[in-house]
Amino acid sequence: MRYFYSSFVIMALGLIASYYLGGLAAIYITLLLIILEISLSFDNAVVNAKVLDTLEPVWQKRFIFFGLPIAVFGMRLVFPLAIVALVTGMGMLETLQVAMDEPERYEKILKSTESTIFAFGGAFLLMVFLDFFFQEHDVKWVTFVEGSKIVERFSGVANIELITAIMVGIMLGHLTQDFGVVLAFMYGVLLHSLLGMLDHFLSSDTVKSGLAGFIYLEVLDASFSFDGVIGAFALTSNIFIIMIGLGVGAMFVRSLTLYFVEHKTLSEFRYLEHGAHYAIGILALIMLMKITVHVSEMVTGTIGIGLITIAFLHSIWENRRLSRLP
Repeated sequence: MRYFYSSFVIMALGLIASYYLGGLAAIYITLLLIILEISLSFDNAVVNAKVLDTLEPVWQKRFIFFGLPIAVFGMRLVFPLAIVALVTGMGMLETLQVAMDEPERYEKILKSTESTIFAFGGAFLLMVFLDFFFQEHDVKWVTFVEGSKIVERFSGVANIELITAIMVGIMLGHLTQDFGVVLAFMYGVLLHSLLGMLDHFLSSDTVKSGLAGFIYLEVLDASFSFDGVIGAFALTSNIFIIMIGLGVGAMFVRSLTLYFVEHKTLSEFRYLEHGAHYAIGILALIMLMKITVHVSEMVTGTIGIGLITIAFLHSIWENRRLSRLP
């Protein structure tokens, strides 16, 4: 439990702040937002742990401590304000004033940009999934897919992840007939590729670049936060309650990440990483689907937690089966 002490302290402070913002009703909404953020980002914790385990201890600490203000204030408050400011041409302070005085207008402007936001985030997460899916793995989970001849042959094709993503982007363009959506999708793909290139130049043979890993984890967190930030307006239009609820949820996700790293959870539960990446792949497709159709955040969160739970239970079963072998 020591990994979660700071999260519970911040949650208590956040609930007190929520009470002063809107009484008991605000506390209830804040708790719902915390649950929403954790459910949408549970698979993020698993992938974070995988990347964090390759970084030096100093960068692990920087991600936990310095990355938190970026996650809470940067992605849950400043980023949505920056989008609205960019769309309307207003300054940041003016946009903040609109968010506080005219929350309905602020929400309307932010939601008018959700197609490009989902295209960008969906593309980045799709690349995360494809990167994992086409890698060579000693451990396979869904063997009839991962071990199939077709996947084996395609995995040997150079830049297969990039080719697949570009094909998805072209199909998305035909479906939406929206140049802005296609451009946002391609920016998401490009950013993932640039981060891979940065890691290649900065990493040594044995140690992953701390700076590249830190940036990658922050962008990954941002991609997961898009769904929560936009979906939060279904519960409240108060940007500070949204920041508190989603920020506390992000803190719990980071505590969970640290727990996974220090307890070597991914090594102990062999299919957990697979389950998380499949959940990310489905989340990416759902984000792209949400450009044209509505999909509830509860559906997204349930699928993510469900897949990780199945992977976790399957890992336990497999460990027990192997322990009984002579």
